[in-house]
Amino acid sequence: MFFLTLAPKLSTRFWTKCCLTAALFFSAPTANAHRLKLSTWNLDWLTLRPSGDAALPPDVPSRTQNDFLRLHAYADHLNADIIAFQEVENVEAASRVFDPQKYQFIFSQDNIIQKTGLAIRKSLSVSVNPPLQELDNTPPTAIHHLRSGLDVTLSAGSQTLRLLVVHLKTGCWDQPLSQKQHSCPTLYQQFTILENWIAERQDEGMPYAVLGDFNRRLTTSDPLMQHINTIAPLSLTTAGFASPCWQGESFIDHILLGNTARQWLVPQSLRVLTYQHDTSPTGLSDHCPVSITLDVPDAPSTQ
Repeated sequence: MFFLTLAPKLSTRFWTKCCLTAALFFSAPTANAHRLKLSTWNLDWLTLRPSGDAALPPDVPSRTQNDFLRLHAYADHLNADIIAFQEVENVEAASRVFDPQKYQFIFSQDNIIQKTGLAIRKSLSVSVNPPLQELDNTPPTAIHHLRSGLDVTLSAGSQTLRLLVVHLKTGCWDQPLSQKQHSCPTLYQQFTILENWIAERQDEGMPYAVLGDFNRRLTTSDPLMQHINTIAPLSLTTAGFASPCWQGESFIDHILLGNTARQWLVPQSLRVLTYQHDTSPTGLSDHCPVSITLDVPDAPSTQ
């Protein structure tokens, strides 16, 4: 049996798990509201390439048929309406995890294996916006490029929701803004690019979410999060919690909500789908799916 696990608060130093069914704290959907489950999941080099492929790092093992079956079972139990995923090469690999009869797939056009993408229920309508290409802030001549931001607009009933899927530079987990070495300057520049995108959405007034692998242990006291909030008030849905993924860690996978999307968040709906019966991420992922639930009301009539 799988469980959706609510993470304990960060102020606690013990990683005591409290397994809860997905509906335990959920309020009933309001009248004329569309309930959406929104998730982000880094799938850790999800590719059909064999081990030893020249395009893969030497320490990336190929997944077995059983690995894909296990991932598919977890995806079925996750049962999200929208899954923002990272590190997935193509539709063929995604279809081994998410049921292609239920989901449509949208991918970034980056010429890399570790693409960002979306699995969206076919009952939902979505349009693709120009990518936030600036998030790949490596030089044009770089051997290894970073990921652009995947930007789409989702229609839910009479409302729209703008989504930006990101996978930012790794290695600058919680260093101060004075850090000028290693990955930090690259990540700081990416956050400036994100702030510009957020400012544009704030001016438009459209509900939006930024979600994915930020590779940063964001909290409300993190200077990067504090600076974003000077641009626009955002809800950091992981704030105040620690992830129970693989026995406990700080969140680096986040879902941020802006404009009226903040009001749609179902209270206490943050969930982490843990790999309850597995003891190692080998063949699965070193990240667990993180999800929230939104109650999207019908837009008021203009007539």
